[in-house]
Amino acid sequence: MPDPAPANPFGHSITSDDIVETLAFFDDWEDRYKYIIDLGRELPAMPDELHTEDRKIRGCQSQVWIDTRLEQNRLQLSVDSDAFIVKGLLGVVLAAYNNKTPEDIRAFDIDSYFEQLDLLRHLSPTRGNGLRAMVARIRQIAGADPARSTP
Repeated sequence: MPDPAPANPFGHSITSDDIVETLAFFDDWEDRYKYIIDLGRELPAMPDELHTEDRKIRGCQSQVWIDTRLEQNRLQLSVDSDAFIVKGLLGVVLAAYNNKTPEDIRAFDIDSYFEQLDLLRHLSPTRGNGLRAMVARIRQIAGADPARSTP
């Protein structure tokens, strides 16, 4: 088994509240997209050996992988994508879900979070479906056996 990915700032120093506050600061969506892409650059690199079919999220326009591990009853998520904007969207999702207990993940109102960001209205339908697929996968992991390294 490969070593876990380096420390992830999402869910630690970058929270969902931080993202809501920062996105509200920008006046237009071009600047918001730039910020979201910059968030993707904050994601730690996922080791290539974790880019496996069983870690791939179905329903995304781009390729997206997720790996999970449970540490002290908190899910630690490692993610990657082949698209810059999707990496940023993964950061938005991880700000809400990474380093949280499965119970916290199940209780978090992701729809309200996305509404506060006004995000889904500004994504293509395929990107929106991919975002929903990412969320569904993480919520499924949180509701199932989160101790499994590979969902």
